Amino acid sequence: MKLVIDENIAFAKEAFSRFGELLLINGREINNKILSETDVLIVRSITNVDEQLLKNTKVKFVGTATIGTEHIDTNFLKENSISFTDAKGCNADSVAEYVFTALLNVVVKKKISLRNKTIGVNGVGNIGSRVVKYADVLGLKILKNDPPKEREEIGGDYVSLDETLSADIITLHVPMNKSGIDKTFHLLDENKMRIIKQGAILINTSRGAVIDNEALLRIISSEKLDVVLDVWEGEPLINSDLLEKVDIGTVHIAGYSLEGKVNGTKMIYDALCNFTGNQPNWDPDLPGVENSEITLPVQGSIEEKLYFVFNKIYDIDSDNKKTKKIINMDTEAGGRYFDELRKTYPLRREFNNYTVTINKDEKEFVELLKKFRFNVKIVN
Repeated sequence: MKLVIDENIAFAKEAFSRFGELLLINGREINNKILSETDVLIVRSITNVDEQLLKNTKVKFVGTATIGTEHIDTNFLKENSISFTDAKGCNADSVAEYVFTALLNVVVKKKISLRNKTIGVNGVGNIGSRVVKYADVLGLKILKNDPPKEREEIGGDYVSLDETLSADIITLHVPMNKSGIDKTFHLLDENKMRIIKQGAILINTSRGAVIDNEALLRIISSEKLDVVLDVWEGEPLINSDLLEKVDIGTVHIAGYSLEGKVNGTKMIYDALCNFTGNQPNWDPDLPGVENSEITLPVQGSIEEKLYFVFNKIYDIDSDNKKTKKIINMDTEAGGRYFDELRKTYPLRREFNNYTVTINKDEKEFVELLKKFRFNVKIVN
């Protein structure tokens, strides 16, 4: 078999070499000519897979190592009997950990207490449900909005989008739907964003176009609003004026933990084994974690102590500073730099790889840390 695979897919060579000849290539350079004699195509979200890309090719299996599928014309694949699989849920822990690292970064810098605060969670799937779990352990009042789940009576206590926008913290975890009853393209348009109260924190780790970026720039310029954006309209050619005004801006890397990337590869690998009738025999061997023990500081608020621990694992300020260099670049150079930051993103590991050492007098943190998947060691 011939396989064309996005070169940024983790462990691609190790996982897929058994199936045949590999071509590892930049996902933005995959085209119809390259695929003419290809049997298997494995991509990320930057490659649009549709009739234009696949017409008159031999491709019979498409996999995307991503949780979103808006870049895939699934109807075309189905009509042409092309097998398809995605990696839904692969990086859910990574994104949830990013959300709370970003949130704590903002509240600690602004000296905001999370006591008695509300959080509006829009989309309660693989990621949103984890965000709800973490928000609950922090004592936040949770407002959930998920129209598809509400219609299907999966879970309960749902509220309207407008009600979630009245919260102190608003976070978005919805797919990109450009039309239909559950359209999410510009879910937050200017009118909706006017509902958001002054001093609220808005976090988007879903898809850039879920928020009207031009409208957000107008809102953020006239209202006191703290904004964290990991995703942008027009990636990699993003709005540098908006980037300049957000509290934290990153290059679509919320799900870029090593575990999240490898989980995605493994899900596509297992599906391809099933498609080809092969027995799965590849299990990724992840490297050990250096400096995996973190001591909880004795002094500080709950928010400060938690952020100290989270920041030891993931320095989100570093990502923000690197991203904001785009502000001083022209559009094309900024786009290239955006892609380069993603391609060369440093190793980031998830919380369950770390042990937090706490004093016996800080026992109230034990369950909180365990809920965030840390190992805990109590010392005298």
